[in-house]
Amino acid sequence: MLCNMRDMLARAGAEGYGIGFFNAVNVEMARAVIETAEELQAPVMVGTAEVLLPAMPLERVAEYLLPMAEKASVPVAVHFDHGLRFESCMEALKLGFTSVMYDCSAAPYGENLERVAEMVRICHAMDVTVEGELGHVGDNEGAGKLDNPSDYFTDPNMALDFVTRTGVDALAVAVGNAHGDYKFPPKLDFERIADIAGRTHTPLVLHGGSGLADLDFREAVRRGICKVNIFTDLDKAGKAGAEAGIRSGAKTLMELMPYEIDAMKAVVREKITLFGAAGRA
Repeated sequence: MLCNMRDMLARAGAEGYGIGFFNAVNVEMARAVIETAEELQAPVMVGTAEVLLPAMPLERVAEYLLPMAEKASVPVAVHFDHGLRFESCMEALKLGFTSVMYDCSAAPYGENLERVAEMVRICHAMDVTVEGELGHVGDNEGAGKLDNPSDYFTDPNMALDFVTRTGVDALAVAVGNAHGDYKFPPKLDFERIADIAGRTHTPLVLHGGSGLADLDFREAVRRGICKVNIFTDLDKAGKAGAEAGIRSGAKTLMELMPYEIDAMKAVVREKITLFGAAGRA
């Protein structure tokens, strides 16, 4: 069933588990996520991000994700992640996405606050939920890599002001996490997570979840993380599945699809179970 993330994350926070958000840039990825959630009777979030739109335009993503979510036997929120432009968030809103992340984290604090507050006013009028980001989650490599990530960690004092004045439904935090492949095991600031959660009483989001250790996930959820974003692990699993299919003699794209889906379902199953969401639908 199609839903927004407000009630989903509120229950996760109250009962101490996390919701997985998985980017799905094609139908095979979407099937892997939603079918596994149904098998595990778990709520789940699925969607795409602005940086992924070159792979699949937002309108095309909406065409397969929204009907699949509506028909699902478990709660599914369809989320537009890391919306960098007001216009792209508005497009997601018009297409029927049930939540958006308006990422203004690279802007000065006052501008971030003002722009996200405006997005919240618009989206709440349409019963769409909004995620913001305070601090800045960089990348593990490339143009988005931060020389000193700790300089961009979320300030607990500012977090309370931000959620109070914007009204966001969820807050993405920078606590030692990063997007993409980790070259070295990250060191998450669990005390900072707990401090922010205790001050804001708002569901917290951990971006850059692919590659973290199981113990890190469990501890992060225990300290206040309610939503964990996964893409790199899912993407790599699909590629590995296709390669396994080729080695097994698959000669067509149609023959490769089951290998890709099965490999990605294994990742989704592992994460949903690890986050404690199995059986929570």
